[in-house]
Amino acid sequence: MTRLVPLFRSGRRWLLALGLAAAIAPAFSQQGARAPARNGDYIVAVINSELVTAFEVEQRLARVRAEAQRSNNRLPPDAELRQQIVDALIDERVQSTYARENGPRIDDAELERAVANVAAQNQLTVAQLRERIIADGMDYGRFRSSLRDQMAVERVREREVNARIRISDADIDKVVESQRAEAAADVELNLAQILVSVPEGASDAVQAERRARAEQALARVRGGEDFTKVAREISEDANKAAGGVIGRRSSKRLPDLFVEAVKNVRAGQVTPQLVRSGAGFHILKVVERAEGDAFKVTQTHARHILMRVSDRSSQPAVAARLEQLRRQIERNERKFEDIARELSEDGTAASGGDLGWTSPGSFVPEFEEAMNRLPLGGLSAPVASRFGVHLIQVMERRDVALEPKQVREQARSMLREQRFEQAYADWTRDLRLRAYIEMREPPQ
Repeated sequence: MTRLVPLFRSGRRWLLALGLAAAIAPAFSQQGARAPARNGDYIVAVINSELVTAFEVEQRLARVRAEAQRSNNRLPPDAELRQQIVDALIDERVQSTYARENGPRIDDAELERAVANVAAQNQLTVAQLRERIIADGMDYGRFRSSLRDQMAVERVREREVNARIRISDADIDKVVESQRAEAAADVELNLAQILVSVPEGASDAVQAERRARAEQALARVRGGEDFTKVAREISEDANKAAGGVIGRRSSKRLPDLFVEAVKNVRAGQVTPQLVRSGAGFHILKVVERAEGDAFKVTQTHARHILMRVSDRSSQPAVAARLEQLRRQIERNERKFEDIARELSEDGTAASGGDLGWTSPGSFVPEFEEAMNRLPLGGLSAPVASRFGVHLIQVMERRDVALEPKQVREQARSMLREQRFEQAYADWTRDLRLRAYIEMREPPQ
C-alpha cells in the first residue's frame, strides 16, 4: 500500500512561479487536452499530439483573476500573466503525455473514487455531475480521461523528481554536524543570582564600596552559607524573594555575559569571581544545566483525509466540503476513520487515514505547521497543500531519541525538501526540450 508520507517528503509547491492557477485548477482544462478548437477560437500551441487553445487560456485567466480578487492578491501585468499561463498549460501537456507513456496505471476503482469526490465537493451525485459536464459542452469520457491524467502526472512527478535529487553521505554528515553544533550552543540554564547594584555614574568610592559588599557576599557563599539565604539578605534584584532564582531559560534568552561566565560551572556551583555588568556586580549559581540534544524529537501520530483539487472542484469548494465533514465529526454524527475510508484520495484511505508515527520534517510545511498547532485529539480546519486539501487529526505525541540511522534519514529528508523545487524545474525543462512544441500566431 502506498502511503502519503513519502510524497510529503518530496518538497514544496511544485508549480513554482508558474503555479498561479494551481490552487484553482491544477487539472487540465474543461475542454480537455485533445479537444478541437471552438468556432471563433484558435490554437495557441501544439504540444506533441495535444493542443492549447485561446479559449482555454482565457478560461484559466478568468479563474486566476477571480481567485486573486477573492484573496486580495496582486497579479503581474496582463501580458506577463498571459505568458505565465500559456507556459503553465504547455508544462501540463508535456507532463501529461509523458505520464501517459511512462507513468503508473490508474485503475478504474481509483478513478471512480476521484470522480465521486468531485461530485460530492460540488454537492452533486455522480449522475448529476455527468449531466452537468455534458450540459457544459464537455464530453464525459474526456473529463474522466483528464482526471486520470492528472492523477498519473502527480505520481510520475514525485517519482521522476525524487530520482533526480542526489544526496551524498558528505551532504548528510554536514547537516548532522551542524545540528549537533547548534544543539551544543543551545544549553538550557536555570541560574540564581545575587546582585549588588551600582548606580549609573557612581563615583569610584561608591563603586569600591559596592564591590566590597559583593565580595563579602561571595565569600559567605563560598564559605558554605546557603545561597538562598544570602540572596534574600543581600540581593537587589526582583527575584530575591525566590532566593535569586531566575528560572530555566534557553542560553539564547540569557545575557551573553552570564552564559560565558558559567560556561565551565557545573550544576550546584557558583562562579569563582564576581561578574560585572552595567547593572552592578553579580554572583551566579548554576541551579540546573540541560545540554541541548539535536537528536531528541517530538514525534506525532496523526491521521488525515485528503481530497484533491480539480477543474470541477476548486480549492474553495473542496475546503467547504471538508469543513462540512469536520462539523459532522465534531457532532459525533460520523467517524473520522469511516470518512477517510470512503473519501480520502491517497494510499492511507484503507487504514482510516492513519499516517503512523512521524518525525519533524516528514510533511510539507503547510501540513506540518497545521498539525503541530493541534492539541491531542484536535481536528484541524481544512488545510491546503500541493496534494489537495486535508483534514488532520492528532492522535498521540511522544518524545524520542533518534537512532543514528534515523538522524541521517531525517537529514536526508530535509535536504530532499530543500532541493525539490530546483529538481522539479529541471525535470520540467528537460521534458519541454524533448517535446514537440509549436507556437501558433493568432489568426489575422
